[in-house]
Amino acid sequence: MGAAVATRQIQFREALREAMTEEMRRDKRVFLMGEEVAQYQGAYKVSQGMLDEFGEKRVIDVPISENGFAGLGIGAAMMGLRPIIEFMSWSFSLVAADQILNNAPKMLYMSGGQFGCPIVFRGNDGAGGQLGSTHSWAVEGLFANVPGLRIVIPSTPYDAKGLLKTAIRCNDPVFFLESERMLGNKGPVPEEEYLIPFGQADIKRAGGDCTLVSFGRPVHFCLEAAEKLAEEGIECEVIDGRTIRPLDMDTIIESIRKTNYCVVVDQSWPFGSVASEVATQIYERAMDHLDNRVYRVCSDDVPAPYSKTLEQAMLPNPGKIIKAVKQAMYLE
Repeated sequence: MGAAVATRQIQFREALREAMTEEMRRDKRVFLMGEEVAQYQGAYKVSQGMLDEFGEKRVIDVPISENGFAGLGIGAAMMGLRPIIEFMSWSFSLVAADQILNNAPKMLYMSGGQFGCPIVFRGNDGAGGQLGSTHSWAVEGLFANVPGLRIVIPSTPYDAKGLLKTAIRCNDPVFFLESERMLGNKGPVPEEEYLIPFGQADIKRAGGDCTLVSFGRPVHFCLEAAEKLAEEGIECEVIDGRTIRPLDMDTIIESIRKTNYCVVVDQSWPFGSVASEVATQIYERAMDHLDNRVYRVCSDDVPAPYSKTLEQAMLPNPGKIIKAVKQAMYLE
């Protein structure tokens, strides 16, 4: 459960930087490319100091052309390098949809195994705070439908570092979804090297009354809701999926067999969401262990508003989660 014992506390952005830096020192094939990653040291200062250490051939600024530099990265991966491509926002990845969805995940299959595509696409996913509708996409519900890639969505600095190191070493395309709102979050991260395998969920809080399943930033909303519910005598188990592809359903099902109630919290829109898929797999594998239907808490089915208060109301939040838990347990 949770992060390994560590006395050192670092920010989420620092954990990402350490993962990239360590892997670039270990493997000269690894390089970072994206908008403002070099001279400006990252739009959110994730790559601060990396240009000084690795030089402009391995920390590469690019024009505002996601389709172009995503394609360049895919070509480099096919030729044996291991690129990390930073999207300033995953909303901007839509411009590169043909490259990242139609080329990267299918290259190994389409080439009959001749060309792999060991590439990591990473950047900020979901509402970042008053960035408007076209800069606030939570793309996991859209992209999880595509076979041939991995989708990683960490919630803590510890998970961010361990999962990013695994992603960089992975031989498949990896979509690494971060959150601008969590980059300043601090947490324990060991100084010694560690990796976190894909497809291994983490129980962030133990409990026996109701299972809360989430990914990324909403995990923190679940933990806040669980603490408030505990004051009323309701102990929720909070499961952080960590990765969407692959999805660790075994941990989720094991928890439901114990609690008999489940709420899935997902920052993407409800129709065709990751929460919908998780709920469906729960019904397929654990319906006899449920004492009520699976409840979903997603972002409201509207474009993300610019207003701070409206944006917070649109997203999953502890209040919505508390209400869903009580409804699931027939308490209201």
